[in-house]
Amino acid sequence: MAKVIIFSGAGISAESGISTFRDSDGLWENHKIEDVCMKGCLDTNRDMTIKFYDMLRTKLKDKEPNHAHKIVAKLKNKYPNEIAVVTQNVDDMFEKAGCKDLLHVHGFLKELRCENCNHVLYINYEEQFAKYEDCHKCNNKLRPNIVFFGDAAPKYQEFYKEFDDCEMFIVIGTSGAVVNTDMFLNPDIKISILNNLEPSFYIKEEVYTKAIFKPASKAIDEIAFDIEEFLK
Repeated sequence: MAKVIIFSGAGISAESGISTFRDSDGLWENHKIEDVCMKGCLDTNRDMTIKFYDMLRTKLKDKEPNHAHKIVAKLKNKYPNEIAVVTQNVDDMFEKAGCKDLLHVHGFLKELRCENCNHVLYINYEEQFAKYEDCHKCNNKLRPNIVFFGDAAPKYQEFYKEFDDCEMFIVIGTSGAVVNTDMFLNPDIKISILNNLEPSFYIKEEVYTKAIFKPASKAIDEIAFDIEEFLK
């Protein structure tokens, strides 16, 4: 298990032009969360839900990773066994930045998953609607491989396992509204760094070793320096 965990949320991708999960008006890309990201929406609102994720997926094609993605990828590739990169984001910015190994705990836009057998199909930037309807393994329905509210999130078990050896915990670009990162600060963690654009109601910045309130691309060089010093 890794000594350093880098855990990121929507804030790290905002500078790449990818909308945050929930804007101040309570919408995600002008859609109500309950219409497109709640358990059961594929039963009651299937076409709109699939088209919504098709829109997000195709928009990714022209997006580019920013400096923060690139530095995290560089660190991960330099210290593959010492650093674990875990993200709540469903975009591919880390992959575009060259990150060789990371964990998407909320799913990945470029994949579909069978609702029955859980077979995963990679479709890159293609649209699912009217093209990928049924699983070729069991003929049941395919869905975006995204964790909706109310869905099981099995990848979190892999995330929790990383804390067995974690001594440094880095949080970048998450409000803590979905996952309160404070709860991961166990006594074995020697250094914890929080980076958000501004303080969040859901996170107690005083419990972290360091809090940096600025865009991720402006904070990442300082964070990278601290990680390198820690791993010396």
